[in-house]
Amino acid sequence: MLRELLSKERVCFDLKAKDKLGVIDELIDILDKDGKLNDKNEFKKAVIKREEEFSTGIGMGVAIPHGKSESVKDPAITFGISKEGIDYESMDGKRAHMFFLISVPENSDNVHLNVLGTISRKLMHESVRNNLLNASSYEDVINAFE
Repeated sequence: MLRELLSKERVCFDLKAKDKLGVIDELIDILDKDGKLNDKNEFKKAVIKREEEFSTGIGMGVAIPHGKSESVKDPAITFGISKEGIDYESMDGKRAHMFFLISVPENSDNVHLNVLGTISRKLMHESVRNNLLNASSYEDVINAFE
């Protein structure tokens, strides 16, 4: 599933953002440059609205921001790593280093919930998180989950 939703074009191993909104912007820019959005501001509103309900910083250095919006053309995942880490208001109070932005069209049933569940389960394993943090290619990211 990850291979279908994540492309080489939507992976960044050196996010520059210094805060939560910055990292959301940076991930959305990557998604937009890859042609997956009709309106990046509209999608950003959906992601921010979701964050206001409850932070998607799940802890263990991971955040999984997500949004469902008519501005999304096809379901997609954008992945980024911040070496320094970002205060993402995570449940465990620690900085987040790995970010999975899940974007789905408004009418896409429960695609994002399935993706969210799959990613979250895999990330419970320390070995998966370590492999992701040390990844330097798209294939490394995919292999970390297989």
